[in-house]
Amino acid sequence: MTVLEETTGEPTAEPADARGRVAELHEIRARAVAGPSEKATTAQHAKGKLTARERIELLLDPGSFQEVEQLRRHRASGFGLEAKKPYTDGVITGWGTVEGRTVFVYAHDFRIFGGALGEAHATKIHKIMDMAIAAGAPLVSLNDGAGARIQEGVTALAGYGGIFQRNTKASGVIPQISVMLGPCAGGAAYSPALTDFVFMVRETSQMFITGPDVVKAVTGEEITQNGLGGADVHAETSGVCHFAYDDEETCLEEVRYLLSLLPRNNRENPPPAPCDDPAGRRCESLADLVPADGNRPYDMTKVIEEIVDDGEYLEVHQRWARNIICALARLDGQVVGVVANQPQVLAGVLDIEASEKAARFVQMCDAFNIPIVTLLDVPGFLPGVDQEHGGIIRHGAKLLYAYCNATVPRISLILRKAYGGAYIVMDSQSIGADLTYAWPTNEIAVMGAEGAANVIFRRQIADAEDPEAMRQEMVKEYKAELMHPYYAAERGLVDDVIDPAETREVLVKSLAMLQSKHADLPSRKHGNPPQ
Repeated sequence: MTVLEETTGEPTAEPADARGRVAELHEIRARAVAGPSEKATTAQHAKGKLTARERIELLLDPGSFQEVEQLRRHRASGFGLEAKKPYTDGVITGWGTVEGRTVFVYAHDFRIFGGALGEAHATKIHKIMDMAIAAGAPLVSLNDGAGARIQEGVTALAGYGGIFQRNTKASGVIPQISVMLGPCAGGAAYSPALTDFVFMVRETSQMFITGPDVVKAVTGEEITQNGLGGADVHAETSGVCHFAYDDEETCLEEVRYLLSLLPRNNRENPPPAPCDDPAGRRCESLADLVPADGNRPYDMTKVIEEIVDDGEYLEVHQRWARNIICALARLDGQVVGVVANQPQVLAGVLDIEASEKAARFVQMCDAFNIPIVTLLDVPGFLPGVDQEHGGIIRHGAKLLYAYCNATVPRISLILRKAYGGAYIVMDSQSIGADLTYAWPTNEIAVMGAEGAANVIFRRQIADAEDPEAMRQEMVKEYKAELMHPYYAAERGLVDDVIDPAETREVLVKSLAMLQSKHADLPSRKHGNPPQ
């Protein structure tokens, strides 16, 4: 027997004994780990990018990575492929740990075939995805590939189909995180879109279905790769990217932080963490942070910082649909999802993008047993022809559906305004919130007092000698009758009106009580949520 040389297939001498075989194994493994050549590694670094193995080392705990199918090679022929059969076939797969918990990972090696996906490459990914689902552990993909391997034709495309099918099978079962560290074009972009979270690195990662050349040929528009599908575009405009960072090291460190906030699978709760921040800590500054005047803006992130453990939280989609905030944080060491209106942006109204953003976040929290705390200060849905023609009805219904369908503990807190249908949609008691609290500054109503008075007292105002004075009087009367802070509490629509300084303590105690909550949905294959 003979042993084939890695790239050319030429035979080398056969080892004489077992020790020779072991030495040969170590030599082959060393070649597989080293990659195709020093030149290829230098070229990767010259682009400001790490190699696949360097990325895995940053992601996982030191020494924890266990590789799978390191010696896999493709079986394709034609177009020169038979003369080049590198080990790993351009993707590194395996598992390791992050803070001691098992995580599965696959990483494209751009140095080999540009990270392009062929049959063997896809089969390795399929296997590691199946292992992650069976083991009930998160899956992280480190994406840096040139798409389908053209030389292998339709076989490569079928490989993508297998990945998409497994992404869907794993959805809501294990956390799936896509880290974009290079190009991702064409159908390959749909796998990240099917996962729970997408990370990108500025300047080096791009995602698009059709590249700049195709766009120019079809539409005549000229645009760069980053202008079409760079990190900032997807973080601010399209909403495809949840997190964007300046360098790979920071990006991978934040992936580790996100994993520390997520359970391993949908049968477990998120991992608790030791907490030195007192559960009963009073939040005296909250009364000053939120103006009583409903027309004055303020920064909701300051409120969140004051309430959560040590002021730390991880905001999801921070730069997209900024009129609503979605964040993961801890309260007394327990992970919670926070959904909050942001009065600093569009007065905190709900629009199409905000509804979609919050709906997906609520679904993610519900899938992975993360309690939801909703902070309300919402004047309603954004009016306008563009919103109505864009489908605000069905998009707003996505958020309503997500909340109604969620069985995790749900607590809502009304800080100030809560008007109209937006109040109902933002996890009101009537759609199933377990507990609803309000501050003494709350205003819960069908609409603002000024608008309500104009409708209800239109005739009296029109007939008055001084219409403006009459209008102001009617506004005052409406507020006194229907919008005082205790109106909803008197009718059982709010469980309690609380001192803002007690907010943290009340939330912590409420979540502790709801920790053993159990709720069943009707038997069905799945619902049919609005699209």
